[in-house]
Amino acid sequence: MAKNKFMSLMGICQKAGRLVSGEFACENAVKAKKAKLIVIAEDASENTKKKFGNSAKFYNINLICAGSKDELGKVIGRGARSVVAITDEGFAAELVKVFNS
Repeated sequence: MAKNKFMSLMGICQKAGRLVSGEFACENAVKAKKAKLIVIAEDASENTKKKFGNSAKFYNINLICAGSKDELGKVIGRGARSVVAITDEGFAAELVKVFNS
């Protein structure tokens, strides 16, 4: 994975207003079927990973574990974040492509 490219693309998503962060906001985006991709920090709690893993399966949303909570927060200009959701189909597809490269 090209980590720098992945993280900078997440920053672009934030600037474009196509990203929600934090457990509560992400959960709402998933339930409203707005989330196209869920990104969970590698150091997120097992409970958080399980909860969003189950949601991703149920709602058929791609899920990626990448970076630390601090890294996720830093690239979007916020404090530490365990989970972020991408709400744009194009950005989500590009992030998956970069992650898998």
